[in-house]
Amino acid sequence: MNAVYLAQDPTLADFGKDPWWLVLIKVAFAFVFAVLATLLGVWFERRVVGYMQVRPGPNQVGPLGLLQTLADGLKMAFKEDILPRTADKVVYFFAPTISVICAVTALSVVPFGPMVSIFGHWTPLQVTDVSVAVLVLLACSSMGIYGIVLGGWASGSTYPLLGGLRSSAQMISYEVAMGLSIVAVFMTAGTMSTSGIVAKQGDATQLSLFGTQIPAPGWYAILLLPSFVIFFIATVGETNRAPFDLPEAESELVAGFMTEYSSLKFALFMLSEYVSMVTMSAVTTTLFLGGWRAPWPITIWEGANSGWWPMIWFFGKVIALVFVFVWLRGTLPRLRYDQFMRFGWKVLLPINLVWILVLSGLRSIEDWDTQGKLIAVGIPAGALLLLTLLWPSRKPQPKATVQEQVNNRPHGSFPLPPMDLQVPPSPRTRRVVAEREPANVTAGSESREV
Repeated sequence: MNAVYLAQDPTLADFGKDPWWLVLIKVAFAFVFAVLATLLGVWFERRVVGYMQVRPGPNQVGPLGLLQTLADGLKMAFKEDILPRTADKVVYFFAPTISVICAVTALSVVPFGPMVSIFGHWTPLQVTDVSVAVLVLLACSSMGIYGIVLGGWASGSTYPLLGGLRSSAQMISYEVAMGLSIVAVFMTAGTMSTSGIVAKQGDATQLSLFGTQIPAPGWYAILLLPSFVIFFIATVGETNRAPFDLPEAESELVAGFMTEYSSLKFALFMLSEYVSMVTMSAVTTTLFLGGWRAPWPITIWEGANSGWWPMIWFFGKVIALVFVFVWLRGTLPRLRYDQFMRFGWKVLLPINLVWILVLSGLRSIEDWDTQGKLIAVGIPAGALLLLTLLWPSRKPQPKATVQEQVNNRPHGSFPLPPMDLQVPPSPRTRRVVAEREPANVTAGSESREV
């Protein structure tokens, strides 16, 4: 009996049979994981960005500064809670809680591991699963944006309103690309259940490619490389992370949709951002990186995917994706709003549509191994996609001189300072310099006579 469960993946039939106390343990674990991931995520980001910028980062409160985030949270709790006079009080209060609740709810359908024994009860390491679990993830991701939009609108101020509008446009633009990327996963796995998708990614150990048997992991990040790249880019846009953090652009909107928030409400918005980042990393791991299954060298060990060991592989993959989020923030500058919208509608969406058509054509071919088809087409297509995204769009133009900049401005326009900031001296400065030149000439002649 135990050996059967150790080798068995969870199915939909395994859910809904747990006693009430075991369900409470799972729910509490998911909630504690979200809170601890936020505390450690803030510390992790500050330490990693500090290392990239050759500075120590937080290192005073607790060992290695681990308690710095907890200290910051306590400080926020005791700050004065200011309510704007023009704010819609009810919506203003509930907006941060909407974002947090949606981000935490998405973890309920994420599988953390296989079937395990908890106090003598065999149960999957997952709160619940349904036949349309991935649609639940999409719904939570979409509803979480409402907290940001409502928070910006209910503040009764200009900058928060602009941040909320940017967030809504961001959701519309990148939710479409994200949904199309998941369509490729549906077509390949044949199920929308998250536990079923993880089980399908563990099937392929050998594939026939042009008559040759070669080992290959069943991860959809390899088989569906274009979908994986587009999904992760859309995930960064959905979570409002740099370089897509336009709803809270400090250089343009003060703090964006959070400008009028303070104390614990501000802390809830920060909590929702980091929980969303960790949740989307967990979703990406589930859909494209094999979920809780061990990576290739570790799979040589027969017990790698049984017991409690898969939780280590799952958390390792999540931490690796969170590191990529932090890496992007410390590397890339913020996009302009028109660049951001153009990238979503004119680059990601057309490429995704073409890839879905290609994938549909490949699956209609019956005389060739499915995995081989996907690898033979997916990897070159993904490499071409990355090359397209990284290739410079236009050649750098030679720098114009000051006179050329003045001559090229439209007729009748106001005079502008040159782009290199070499502004000509003012008339007063020229007059002062002209008055000092005769004295300098006289002093120079006297010194030569001496």
